[in-house]
Parts: sequence; structure tokens; C-alpha cells
Amino acid sequence: MSGAAHLSIQNVSRIFRSNGTETVALKAIDFELTPSTIVSLVGPSGCGKSTLLRMAAGFDQATEGQILLNGRPVSRPGPDRGIVFQQPQLFPWLSVRDNVEFGPKMRGVARSDYEEAARRYLHAVGLAEFGSHYPYQLSGGMRQRLQIARVLINEPSVLLMDEPFGALDYQTRLDMQQLLLDLCARYKPTVLFITHDIDEAVFISDRIHVMSRRPGRIVGSFDVPLPRPRQFEAVTAAADFTRLKLDILKLLKG
Repeated sequence: MSGAAHLSIQNVSRIFRSNGTETVALKAIDFELTPSTIVSLVGPSGCGKSTLLRMAAGFDQATEGQILLNGRPVSRPGPDRGIVFQQPQLFPWLSVRDNVEFGPKMRGVARSDYEEAARRYLHAVGLAEFGSHYPYQLSGGMRQRLQIARVLINEPSVLLMDEPFGALDYQTRLDMQQLLLDLCARYKPTVLFITHDIDEAVFISDRIHVMSRRPGRIVGSFDVPLPRPRQFEAVTAAADFTRLKLDILKLLKG
């Protein structure tokens, strides 16, 4: 990774204007992501979670407030932020290995360097034996592992993850959550993670922010008092896991 990152979201609001009308998507969102932590946003559909992530990525701009990365305003996309979408963004005509190598190859990285990096990241996500396969030959979980490897090889300091496991079956989703924790322990990026799944948020996160219905506001924030490393069976049986899950559910229902 390209170094620990501090992401600061400062009093951010987003207003969409069309045909003389205004729609407030986000209102006064304010929180910090300290270096090498996993912070999750949970909230109802349409509350602006993905809008906030797009602003952190530099695809969209705040109407009010600002987003800072290591003290510098975020104004456009950059290689210091890697984005993992719910549906894998892959080139179907390229092999698994070529998909992973594409980013550094386009940046002019030396061939020996990007080939070695591709081997390392494919091994990290459990795809070392599938380098010559094509995306259509992979399962949904494997395609998502490939997307993560494509992001990691660019060595971003921030991972922006928009419901990356939402389309997967239950067991594959658990496997991917564990993989994410293992990769974060190894590479230590700062992670902003969007999810509807409270169990998922509690299992992976250091801190969770709960958003209201539109206009999206932060209505509650929780530190996750669970030690690392984490294993799903042990963590979900803990009293702190159940207590935190219920507190978040109460806020969402309220």
C-alpha cells in the first residue's frame, strides 16, 4: 500500500438541482477515518451512502463542506483511492492475470515489477492457480476476489467499497468478509465500507456510522469492541456482537 491515510469528511451536504427543484441527498455528514481502520456506513436504501462514497472517490463534489485525504481536498479520482463495486468491474476479453496487470502496465511500471506484483496479489486473494482463466470461467466470489486484486495492485492507501459482497451467496459472502479482514491486516489500508448488512458491518468494522432516511444524516456512531483477529463463529457468539447489532437495529427502525 502507498502509506497510511487519514480521510476526513467535514460537514458534507449534497443537494441535487433539476428543473428548478432541489433534492437534499446528504446533510451535514461529519466523521473521520483514522489510518488503517475499517469504517462502515449502514442505512436504508436511498439514504445517500453511495453518493458519499462517490464524493470520497472524487467522482462527485459536495455542495457544502469538504472531504480531505491526508489534509488535502479531494477534487477528482486518484490512484490513492481504490474502488470496489458490488458488480466486479473486469475486462472480459482479458485473462485473470492480464486483468490484474492492466493498471500498473498502463502507468508504465516495469514489466518485471508488475508481473511479480500480480503473482503476489493473485496469491493473496486465492487465485494463483487461475491466472490463465477468463472472468466468465470464474464464480461470482472469484470474480470479486479478482476485482479486489485489481484494486490492491495499484497500492491505494484508501479502499472505498460499495456493498462489494451484496450479490454473493451467504457462504461466499462470509468467505469474502474473512478475506477482507486478512488483507487489511496484511496491507493496512484505510477502508470506507458501504453495506445494508448489520452483521457484516459489526464483524468487519472498527467503527460504524448509522444513517437516516433521505436526507441522509449520521444518527448514531459506534465503536466495535471486538478484538482482532476475528473469526466469524467466535465473534457472532459474543455478547458485545449481539448488543451492538441490537443498538444499530433500534436506530434504523427509529
